[in-house]
Amino acid sequence: MKVSIKNLQVSMSLGNNGIELDVYDTEGKHLGDLHIGKAKLVWCNGKTTKLHGKSKKWNEVIAFFNA
Repeated sequence: MKVSIKNLQVSMSLGNNGIELDVYDTEGKHLGDLHIGKAKLVWCNGKTTKLHGKSKKWNEVIAFFNA
């Protein structure tokens, strides 16, 4: 799995646009993008746009990992 950052601001806290990660499999095939914001995460499978991606609020993500 390869994950790279598309746009990272110098500030340590997230800006209004958050950050976007490119996610690739081990063979270099693009799997999708992960948008990380102050309020939620959005997974965009393949070429799905952020508007049509699947989103989860931070409290939902934290609950999932703590289960």
